[in-house]
Amino acid sequence: MCGIIGYTGSDPAVPILLDGLKKLEYRGYDSAGIAVQTADGLHMVKATGKVEKLAEKLEQATDMEGICGIGHTRWATHGSPSDVNAHPHMSADGRFAIVHNGIIENYLEIKTELEEKGIVFASETDTEVIVQLLAYYYEGDVRKSLMRTIRRLEGSYALAVLCADEPGTVFAARMSSPLIIGVGAGENFFASDITALIRHTKDVIDLDDGETAEIRTDSVRIFDPYGNPVSREPRHILWDIAAAEKGGYDHFMMKEIMEQPQALQATLEPRIKDGRIVLDSVDLDMKQFDRIMITACGSAYHAGCVGRLVLETLCRLPVETELASEFRYRDLVLNERTLVIVVSQSGETADTIAALRKAKEDGAATLAIVNVVGSTIAKIADHVIYTWAGPEIAVATTKGYVTQLAVLDLFAVWAADQLGRLDHKTYSQLVKGLKALPAKAQRALDLSARVGRLAKLYHDRKSLFFIGRNLDHAVAMEGSLKLKEISYLHSEAYAAGELKHGTIALIEPGRLVVALCCCERLYEKTASNIQQVKARGATVLAVAPESNHQIYGEADHVLRVPGVHPLFFPVVEIIPLQLLAYWVARENGCDIDKPKNLAKSVTVE
Repeated sequence: MCGIIGYTGSDPAVPILLDGLKKLEYRGYDSAGIAVQTADGLHMVKATGKVEKLAEKLEQATDMEGICGIGHTRWATHGSPSDVNAHPHMSADGRFAIVHNGIIENYLEIKTELEEKGIVFASETDTEVIVQLLAYYYEGDVRKSLMRTIRRLEGSYALAVLCADEPGTVFAARMSSPLIIGVGAGENFFASDITALIRHTKDVIDLDDGETAEIRTDSVRIFDPYGNPVSREPRHILWDIAAAEKGGYDHFMMKEIMEQPQALQATLEPRIKDGRIVLDSVDLDMKQFDRIMITACGSAYHAGCVGRLVLETLCRLPVETELASEFRYRDLVLNERTLVIVVSQSGETADTIAALRKAKEDGAATLAIVNVVGSTIAKIADHVIYTWAGPEIAVATTKGYVTQLAVLDLFAVWAADQLGRLDHKTYSQLVKGLKALPAKAQRALDLSARVGRLAKLYHDRKSLFFIGRNLDHAVAMEGSLKLKEISYLHSEAYAAGELKHGTIALIEPGRLVVALCCCERLYEKTASNIQQVKARGATVLAVAPESNHQIYGEADHVLRVPGVHPLFFPVVEIIPLQLLAYWVARENGCDIDKPKNLAKSVTVE
């Protein structure tokens, strides 16, 4: 996803904007640019490639002195990566400059209309349509022109607008794409992500869908879709800049892997009181539901696959998982007796937002599991449980994923208790198992010291497989994705029992198979599958509990994890697989925190 940063105050804007763009690099981008207001109008500099290239061009610029400006990192959607297609975009008359995150679905219709009126376009982007339409509608009142413009737009947008006629002012608008305002003393900011602002302020205001804002040096005014003023107090961010910096690690991903025990502690501890699970934000009567659906994308979907198995086991209700990108295109049967759980780290995932809205339209109750307070999904859902994982900068999620697992486990135990499915002893064992997870995660990290050495053996394997059964299979999907995301190796995850139904034809001498063996009740079945691939020449790396000594006779190498409650193994089991992906990618010289073609938050379909 692209990134937006903006500033108005008394300091030079360019250094602040550049610093913000660097903080947003993790989101994924292929070009960057800045526009500022100066005494003689608007000026901008854009560059294809990294922010460093933009900084080099800015050093040569002589007309970028200003104290109000906007910046952008672009991930190409309409038009190839180029200086011309990079943001900001300026109107033909030079009066307006804008940056935009999102997709304008009806841009061709508007573009054709404007071209017929003689307006000439410089780029291939949908964004330029917005700024040219804004200039066309302008009659001296920027906010009215902006509101008239956004009424024409179909799709998603977070917009920031500079006007040469309004020095010291930035105008903003939002629809289905995140945008927050940072409130300072004698200066104000806005951005698509708090990480770009946290160095300057911890007080932020979230814009809601359809709202616009006028941001000046000494004031912030928000308006609803009808132009009525909106009063909204800032919320205070609790974490500080150190949480968004590497803290001595070479990569954010490693830092975030190592932070997982603390993240789990933050997720679990406040919700377990006197031996009971307390979910203050959830007011659900589980007895009203006869079905649960979980929908999400990517790693959050894999967390949902784990959650499905845990919920089925404990609640004895039918549970389905569905990719959010497919959810609204199915002819689903949803009603008031269906609980739909949506999972998203950012709370801004476009497909998941669409699935959530469909679920609500069809009458289902909705529960969101998200990390970002005030995000779109958190606002739309009937109920929300925050993971409280803290900021996650690396594109490949680690602590975001394990805290999603922890929340799903918490909810499953809470729901099963509400349904009367658990006796006192079982409930106590489950709660005890949950409380132990932070320490067990630390033990899993301690046991993974040799992963880096194993990566040296396996980093050149061009294609490999992950196998497992039941919960192990759900974790195998996430382990495989981690490897693909950051090392670019071809990797597939299979239910181990499916090998003989076709996939085993791809097993050949030297093929690496990662076998997950933490579902202890099915270990003998998985061991049989290990023997089958070994018989065909595969190399097997197993992940197994410390207590399993038999595995050393089956696998070539073994990564051990601590013993936990059988339902909670996925939380510790994924940790050595995250480290394996990290070290393989490092051996292969990959850009670990910012893998190619990927964005942290996917806010377009």
